[in-house]
Amino acid sequence: MTQVWISAAGLCGATIIGSVLGFLIKGLPHKWNDTILGYCAGIMLAASTLGLIVPAFEMTPHWWLVVFGVMAGALFLNVLDLATPHLHHITGLDKETHRNNSTLNHILLFVMAIALHKLPEGMAAGVSMNEVNGASWAVSLGIAIQNIPEGMVIIAPLLLAGVSRMRTFVISITIGLLEVIGVWIGFGLGNISILLLPFMLGFAGGAMLYVTSDEMIPETHAHGYEKQATYSLLLGFMTLILIEKIFE
Repeated sequence: MTQVWISAAGLCGATIIGSVLGFLIKGLPHKWNDTILGYCAGIMLAASTLGLIVPAFEMTPHWWLVVFGVMAGALFLNVLDLATPHLHHITGLDKETHRNNSTLNHILLFVMAIALHKLPEGMAAGVSMNEVNGASWAVSLGIAIQNIPEGMVIIAPLLLAGVSRMRTFVISITIGLLEVIGVWIGFGLGNISILLLPFMLGFAGGAMLYVTSDEMIPETHAHGYEKQATYSLLLGFMTLILIEKIFE
């Protein structure tokens, strides 16, 4: 039990650490918004493919289960996109701000995609801590390392969109707590979750790929800063890959 608590606290704590670092990025000119979102998109691409979809394929011989999960996740975000103008109670901004601010809605969808994948990620860590499989810290460590840059990229876009600092921090902590819940679900389900996990990881990966392709990349290429946004995306992608390579 102690190991599970340590794993859960470590994953949530890593997200909070990343969020605190994200607050250091403040007062940037608006033109850097595309650069920041490009960096976020790069991290999202690396996390969705190498952190979720590839491990899902390695968990099961039923490749179709992962493919179905990816497509289901994309479809879910497609439907969820319709709800973003109604999320003014989360950001603290009025309805008109949401209705007339497409960038804010794109950012909210991006934040929801990150939140969505926290649960299956936590489950993956919980399964690895199950006594049936023998406690393993490798999965928890890898996810915790990934959570730091993810925590950073949650903060900056919300601040630039006009969400208050306190509300932004509360949102980031709430997202981190989803991973704690996932750890305990994965630990509780044990071997049963091994059958569910490939689909859930694929689902989360598909959701992240959808929001990256449909919302984030087009947004970063719409204001004349597409070159710096592209290089920023590459930097974000390589950042997460290098972090995983260093600590694998």
